[in-house]
Amino acid sequence: MKNTPEIRFKGFTDAWVQRRLGEVAESFEYGLNAAATDFDGINKYIRITDIDDDSRMFKTESLTSPNCDLNLAKNYKLKNGNILFARTGASVGKTYLYRDIDGLVYFAGFLIRARINHDFDAEFVYQNTLTNNYMNFIKITSQRSGQPGINAQEYESYILYSPQIREQQILGNFFHTLDDTILLYKRKVENLKLLKKAYLQQMFPQEGEAVPKVRFAGFMGDWEKVKLGDVAEFKNGMNFSKEAMGHGFPFVNLQNIFSKTIVDISSLGLAESNEQQRKEYSLKKGDVLFIRSSVKLEGVGEAAIIPCDLIDTTYSGFIIRCRIAGNFNDAFKQFLFGTEYFRCQMLNNATTSANTNINQDSLSKMLIKFPIKEEQTVIGNFFRNLDEQIATQKAKLDDLKKLKSAYLQKMFI
Repeated sequence: MKNTPEIRFKGFTDAWVQRRLGEVAESFEYGLNAAATDFDGINKYIRITDIDDDSRMFKTESLTSPNCDLNLAKNYKLKNGNILFARTGASVGKTYLYRDIDGLVYFAGFLIRARINHDFDAEFVYQNTLTNNYMNFIKITSQRSGQPGINAQEYESYILYSPQIREQQILGNFFHTLDDTILLYKRKVENLKLLKKAYLQQMFPQEGEAVPKVRFAGFMGDWEKVKLGDVAEFKNGMNFSKEAMGHGFPFVNLQNIFSKTIVDISSLGLAESNEQQRKEYSLKKGDVLFIRSSVKLEGVGEAAIIPCDLIDTTYSGFIIRCRIAGNFNDAFKQFLFGTEYFRCQMLNNATTSANTNINQDSLSKMLIKFPIKEEQTVIGNFFRNLDEQIATQKAKLDDLKKLKSAYLQKMFI
């Protein structure tokens, strides 16, 4: 086993030392067995579900307080140098490093606290728990006959390698700064998504409104309201046999639509279809594809637009093709079916059996509101530009995450 990492800061040459986590921490303690209650404004309660799966930060959207006599819970307060470990369930192994910014926090019973020794840098130790080495330890150690779990004694046995304290501090600060940058871009993406959601509510008429609250200068008059079936025709997709899948011609599946406004044509599946089927189930620029059946309620009726004519391409039987006639702008259509006004109709008309479903008849009766073509174009271009900004920031965020992952594997043993 090598005793130095692949990448190292200049000036450090000493070999790293193998240690058990039990040597690095002063103690391991189980959390408070108390229910959560409404947040009292001061005393915060952290449970496994309050640790963000992605950033490992303390989620503060729905704060709670421990429902107990806090005078008897002083030993469960978190302090600097404390790392929490999830000890059971699907999130076993998830970790969180307490920081002063999180305030007064008590930790719950399905978490284990490690008080990191002052001779070690807590940030360095915490970043160790994000490496592949740690993930492999969790995968092996958590195996149980029932649900996964790791106790304090088992966490103490985790082997890590550490350099002298100064190198630990430099590494800890480096990764902490990288985490802060990742969090910054994550918030940029979240804020842009919230901004888009707000604009969709303001720039499209809601129930009982004939015009939107916010409008571009120069446009006046009520928006037209029609049943979707009056301006569109619908067709359910093809049901492919298992033998037909994996070869043949491209087809659009649910994964090409979920959480998108434009159909992702970069990863289409393949399935056998004859010339007549490819003609009958053809896809043209401007077609809107609706998901007609989804395991999750919020997935039913998700819609995405076809960006270009797709030659010899069909679509899945779990999809409804909507081909709209008349004077409609494609970019406007791209966002029209994601508005609150339309989505409320979709969810109210969906039926539930094994999955949640929508059919052509229900779609045809749903109402849409739209302005003249020129205003549609301006609105569509505005939202497309907003989507491009979101995509740009998301790409930067993904690149930073990949960079951190690579550094973790090369700068730790």
